[in-house]
Amino acid sequence: MKKLVLLFFGLGLALSLKAQDPQFSQFYNAPLYLNPGFTGITPQQRVVANHRLQWPNLPQAYSTYAVSYELFIGELKSGFGLMAHTDLQGSSGWRTTSASLLYSYKLRVSKDWVVSPGLIFGYGQQSISGDLTLGDELDSGVPTSDPDVNRLGTEGYFDIGSGVIFYNRQLWLGVAAYHLNQPNKSVLGGDDRLPMKLNVHGGMRIPLKSGMKISGKIDYLTPSFIYRSQGPFQQLDLGLQYHIEPVAIGFWYRGIPVPRAFQLEAAEEKDNLQDALAFVLSLQFNTFQVGYSYDFTISELGTDTGGAHEVSIIYEFVTKPFRRGVKKKYRQLPCPTFNSKKGFWN
Repeated sequence: MKKLVLLFFGLGLALSLKAQDPQFSQFYNAPLYLNPGFTGITPQQRVVANHRLQWPNLPQAYSTYAVSYELFIGELKSGFGLMAHTDLQGSSGWRTTSASLLYSYKLRVSKDWVVSPGLIFGYGQQSISGDLTLGDELDSGVPTSDPDVNRLGTEGYFDIGSGVIFYNRQLWLGVAAYHLNQPNKSVLGGDDRLPMKLNVHGGMRIPLKSGMKISGKIDYLTPSFIYRSQGPFQQLDLGLQYHIEPVAIGFWYRGIPVPRAFQLEAAEEKDNLQDALAFVLSLQFNTFQVGYSYDFTISELGTDTGGAHEVSIIYEFVTKPFRRGVKKKYRQLPCPTFNSKKGFWN
């Protein structure tokens, strides 16, 4: 009975969230998914892989994968990237898959500040691969007579977005807009537009000069936030991470903490729209970083859903300049980050 109740909760939530993109709790470990302005923001080549398993106690958990590759070309002061992601929802096999090209340009506006505008061009696809059981089948016990079943198929669409990041060695602030063209994603051949998604994010790096010291390594804090808006859905993430190489540990709140602010259109004024508390642990080994996070559900779904597990892997390797001396000439200003790699970020 508990599994049946959870199934109905999951189906109901899936219907209400059908116009919302999947998301990652470790959003700064999925930089290109967060903002195309991050493309090439490291002077090395970078490969990132992310996996999120949400509500594993449901009969069919929600599973999301993303992978990206990027590099910075000093001669062009530009970053170039590739990204792909796939998201599987529910037992019906509802799948969203996309592949994107990304570009950003690095413009130093002062001695300490850099602006990084970016663009993303992608192609997406919606499909249903599982077997559906409709209401009339449950009542009659025979195959459905609903003609819309024969219209189900795969819908492809082109997608565009843009973003920009302002940063120096200690601070960063960014905004990104995805699905600017609001593509049609209906698998029934109708008109079902994907709403524009807006990400506003920022943070800072605070060295703790009087804090813990291990072999001369300085510990520091990185408080940050991200606000997301897509159609009627709005959400705020607030978090703080503590770093002492090679370990970073953090806690995050996701939801809307203030009543009457940023509500769903149909929500009552008293609703706080709480979602989850996330625990994050990261390990940084020179050019390799791995992160794990677990979301504790604090919404009305409770802990019976099993929360969410998420893993991220980041690998960086040196980019050789096209011509000798170019890398030094076009070396960009470091951007604050969640790792403490010595020699570039510090």
